[in-house]
Amino acid sequence: MSKGRWNAGRVFAIIAAVIILFIVLGIAKGIYTEWLWFNSLGYASVYTTVLKTEVLLFFAAALIFAVLFLGNLALAARFAPGGGGKWLWPWGMFAPRQKSAKIGIILGTAVLALIFGLEAQGQWQVVLQFFNAEAFAVMDPVFHKDVAFYVFSLPFFHMVRGWFLGALIVCLIAVAGMYFFSYSRQRMKFDQARSVMAHGWGIMIAILGLAAWSYRLDIWGLVFSPRGVVFGASYADLHAKLPGLWVLFAVVIICAVVIVISIMRRNLRWPLYAIGGWIVVAIIAGAIVPSLMQRFQVQPSEFAMEKPYIEYNIDFTREAFALNRIEELAFPAEESPTAVDIAQNVATIDNIRLWDHRPLKDTYNQIQAIRLYYDFNDVDVDRYTIDGEYQQVMLSARELSAEKLAEQAQTWVNRKLQFTHGYGLALSPVNEVTPEGLPVLMVKDIPPIGDFEIVQPAIYFGEKTDDYVIVNTDTPEFDYPMGDENVYGYYQGDDGVMLNSFFRRLVYAWQFSDFNILISGELNSESRVLYYRDIKERVHHLAPFLELDSDPYLVVNDGGLFWVQDAYTTTDSYPYSQPLSSGGPNYIRNSVKVVVDAYNGTAKFYVVEPDDALIRTYQNIFPDLFLPIEDMSESMRAHLRYPLDMFDVQVSMYRSYHMKDAAVFYSREDMWAVPREIYAGTEQPVEPYYVIMSLPDEENEEFLLMLPFTPVNKNNTIAWLAARCDGENYGTMLDYKFPKDKLIYGPSQIENRIQQNTVITEQLALWSRGGSRVIRGNLLMIPLGKSNLYVEPVFLQAEAGGLPELKRIIVAAGDQIAMKSSLGESLAAIFDTEVTPPEPPQPPEPPEEPQPPGPEEPEPGEISLLIEQAQLHYDKAQEYLKEGNWAGYGTELERLGEVLRQLEQLAEGTE
Repeated sequence: MSKGRWNAGRVFAIIAAVIILFIVLGIAKGIYTEWLWFNSLGYASVYTTVLKTEVLLFFAAALIFAVLFLGNLALAARFAPGGGGKWLWPWGMFAPRQKSAKIGIILGTAVLALIFGLEAQGQWQVVLQFFNAEAFAVMDPVFHKDVAFYVFSLPFFHMVRGWFLGALIVCLIAVAGMYFFSYSRQRMKFDQARSVMAHGWGIMIAILGLAAWSYRLDIWGLVFSPRGVVFGASYADLHAKLPGLWVLFAVVIICAVVIVISIMRRNLRWPLYAIGGWIVVAIIAGAIVPSLMQRFQVQPSEFAMEKPYIEYNIDFTREAFALNRIEELAFPAEESPTAVDIAQNVATIDNIRLWDHRPLKDTYNQIQAIRLYYDFNDVDVDRYTIDGEYQQVMLSARELSAEKLAEQAQTWVNRKLQFTHGYGLALSPVNEVTPEGLPVLMVKDIPPIGDFEIVQPAIYFGEKTDDYVIVNTDTPEFDYPMGDENVYGYYQGDDGVMLNSFFRRLVYAWQFSDFNILISGELNSESRVLYYRDIKERVHHLAPFLELDSDPYLVVNDGGLFWVQDAYTTTDSYPYSQPLSSGGPNYIRNSVKVVVDAYNGTAKFYVVEPDDALIRTYQNIFPDLFLPIEDMSESMRAHLRYPLDMFDVQVSMYRSYHMKDAAVFYSREDMWAVPREIYAGTEQPVEPYYVIMSLPDEENEEFLLMLPFTPVNKNNTIAWLAARCDGENYGTMLDYKFPKDKLIYGPSQIENRIQQNTVITEQLALWSRGGSRVIRGNLLMIPLGKSNLYVEPVFLQAEAGGLPELKRIIVAAGDQIAMKSSLGESLAAIFDTEVTPPEPPQPPEPPEEPQPPGPEEPEPGEISLLIEQAQLHYDKAQEYLKEGNWAGYGTELERLGEVLRQLEQLAEGTE
């Protein structure tokens, strides 16, 4: 029987050893592959910084817990009945089963130490931030501490307190269990031995000390209180909750003193009474009193008492979300633009975005995918200078979708070695349309041809590159199709981990759970494995402490293709700042622009908000990761744009926090909303959109991100917000407010007027009855001159999934609406009003009496000539207007004005 037990124990030990070995090897494999990947990108120091911190935290926490846990068990073994007051290993009191007890206690300690070590290891970011913190240079208005204390120090203190509290509670439970076992085994009643009480209550005193520290931390945490009318410490918090926390702090200290006295007097009741009193005081001082004050003292005079705290909330929220950078300006918002406004804003008209990204993506996929295994995943908006003109374009990368290969071609060699990358892109102006209703492509086909020279069109890293590939193998890579044949090549980039040894192949076969890596005869000493190829995944893996924008965008620069990924620093610990959502961040900065080479996979992190305390802290932690924005090439900086996600966050907060007066904010009398529009037959919020336009009082056109606002529960437009994207003005935000005594149509009102226009609705209904799907695109409000112009494209798509075609453009200005085949025709239909040149001034009647010599009268032929010239310029301007030639239209209006001025001068000379 004993032999059988021995064999079972040996088998169990062997199995446990194998499992432990497998876990250790798995951890080592993960560390090794991670180091290889970071090193291949030149960021080995980033990984080693995190790794060293994690290892240090893990072993320090595990060791501290093991010493704490085993030490307390050893004390219990000494003080328990049968211990004889001698120092024993904890398992010494379990005779005659000391061996089993020893294994159990050691394994239990190891498991618990592992858990507490992993818990500490997971807090590496909190620890590194605490020891590398940079100041915000902003003091909270209550406790007068720098915001850095709340962002970096307070989370660290909470982490330390929580870890030790958990460890002491586990120790207390284990010690109580050992004493219970010992007294039960000796069949003795608890005799309140001083040593036993000192041990148990000593642990309890340590727990009480942590509870007292917790109350002290909670005092600082009042700046995050949601109790009042706004986020942050309220009147009741500072006049009831704060004193209550100090009272509780004192009560906990008193409890600890009572426990010390009770140990000396061997009295078990006093600590129980003290703890019971603590609970009662916690309920009264911590909950009941603040609630009563809030209900009976604050609420009847809420605004008067909460006013200073509302002001704190407004100021700190505006600072945390960079709303205090928004410059407020007046916009006259006249009823309608004029023909002169159209002529004077030719570049704006020529860059109105007619194409919507959703139907355009479908169109790209049908006319430019070229092969079934290519896919356009997303369409981006950007601007380029083309033939000397600043022009807004839409572009999309032609990425490889290996899952679309034919079923027979779904082999490991094809998916991992041969079909490794996408190729090229499609690029078209936002406002140009072929007679067939298709986009005018400036870059198209494979290999790419057009107005841009693409030196390296291969896309190994993108938005659909979700899996690993192996390059430079004995199997040539499919590069691109050429007619009925294919062109093959090899990867010439620097990225990837070399698979130049059997050991590395073994490790990566395990890493990807793919045995083919180990046994394939196609791999050689030059082969490289490329992974983490998805742009967001790649950037997140390099810098997991940054929040990423949802849409990386493609840029053509110096003949190469690059992805720009916007990254944010955020925290939920900014005092008095309103969180974006429950549990969401209450501070955000777009501090980093990450540029990833679509071919090489190299990633560069450029700091664009050097004053942000969070990014300065990360720069202290990872000095080799970040670069100043000045290191980015001018050609690439020309394509930086204000990110949509950041703009959306600021819009969400600005709807309320444009109100800076506490009384107005409290009454919510000027709340704003995002307007609604009709897209593809469904009502939805208007999305922020990029435009090229001239801002009021600015001469040059620039690239902007903008969005109009309406009052809450109303549909008229009240303001529009713009974020500038170009040059030194990048990041500047402007709020153009409309007069409140005017009714300015909002997007939903324009949509309603479109639906009420019988000519338009009959045409759309006719198309729908003809078996086609009518898609009304985004309605864009374009500020023009001193008024607004509304433009909405109409797409037609066969119900069976045909090609979306841009068929009509709806334009609304003031009370007029037109829908024609082109933007120029729609504008001409609205602005082609009859304007005739003024009648020439009539010469005065001859005087009856001699008059002194006066100015020389003009020759009749001179006046007639000027009238003919005015008519000629006017007729020419009308022709340009109908053609949509706004440059020519503006030129002719200027010439017409000059002729009219000459006629006016002649008229003055005859008086």
